Amino acid sequence: MLSVSPLVDALHGPVRVAVPGDRHDGLALLLDRVAAHADMAGRLVATSGDPDELGVFERVVSDHLALGAVPEDVVSWPDLDATAVAAVADGFDTVFHKQLVPGADGVLVQAYDSGPRDGPGEDRSPNTSSTATVLVPACGMPAALTESWMRRLAAGRRVVSWESRGLFGPLAEAGAVDTESQADDLFAVMDAFGLERADVVGLCGGAVIALAAAAAGPDRVASLSLWHGAYTFAGGGPRTRHQHDLMELMEIAALGRPAARSVQSAFGRLALTGIPPSIAHFALYPFANPELFYRYCRLNGRLARTDALAYLPRVSQRTLVVTSEDDHTAHSDGSRRIATELPRARLLIRRHGDHATLFQAHDDLVGVATDFMAG
Repeated sequence: MLSVSPLVDALHGPVRVAVPGDRHDGLALLLDRVAAHADMAGRLVATSGDPDELGVFERVVSDHLALGAVPEDVVSWPDLDATAVAAVADGFDTVFHKQLVPGADGVLVQAYDSGPRDGPGEDRSPNTSSTATVLVPACGMPAALTESWMRRLAAGRRVVSWESRGLFGPLAEAGAVDTESQADDLFAVMDAFGLERADVVGLCGGAVIALAAAAAGPDRVASLSLWHGAYTFAGGGPRTRHQHDLMELMEIAALGRPAARSVQSAFGRLALTGIPPSIAHFALYPFANPELFYRYCRLNGRLARTDALAYLPRVSQRTLVVTSEDDHTAHSDGSRRIATELPRARLLIRRHGDHATLFQAHDDLVGVATDFMAG
């Protein structure tokens, strides 16, 4: 329930949750009790109607909560409230300290940190290894999408991250939407948490922001790890069907709020294709309402048109580039080209793995990342 909260907030109204008709009363009571602990009382409403009548986002929330799979005795379980309190205490927003950080142009971003507070991560010397990590999530996605990565890395390292400008927290105007401004946000977050130097891990479109930051601040970025990057090159390059379709719709929606309103629902259905219920509630966040969608398309649209090759002459850090043979979201040839062009890059092509599994931070992935950062 905590993890669907950002999406529910963005939907601006009660969200219907599907429950079996023969268990409606008991599960409705359960939903209300747990929602109260998650500070979501009144925003989730149990319904025993036809699930096909639910909206796209309501189906995503219903599929994730899966109340029909709840055992019969949980509704009357005496420890339910204590368990809910413990879950909130161990939730993402509690474990990862959150604060609003102003960017260079004054735009506030929501930033998070956890893990050890001491070590050589604050040393600017280019010959000193870092014990701090900046995790750059996919543009427009809630930071909690990378929660498993952040928890695993924070066991032995200082970990900080942030959410895209203009899309989270107080929805002031997004300000600048160019890639360099997003890279500046990375440094603003580092400054806010007292980090002079860190390893930078970029996921999906976050890999482009990581490249821009490495080019702009070579003394502050100790190493780069670029995972399943979504790259564009000025001279053209391969794109998956998914990349092609999303870019076309983003270009239309970025023209203005009326255009964004007209294509929002189509975009949501396209984005949902192939996304497992385990992360769909995160992946659909920026499509939840027309205003978020418009801001997302302006921001991510600029990022998607950024020529990644332009940064490479200024990137001298050790770099790990990871992709897979069956990523149908971001074309693997983009990662191959980045690794070929960078002088200190190591390329890892996994036989299997896509964007959905990337965010689950399995042991083998985290092991590769931490081994690389440790040198």
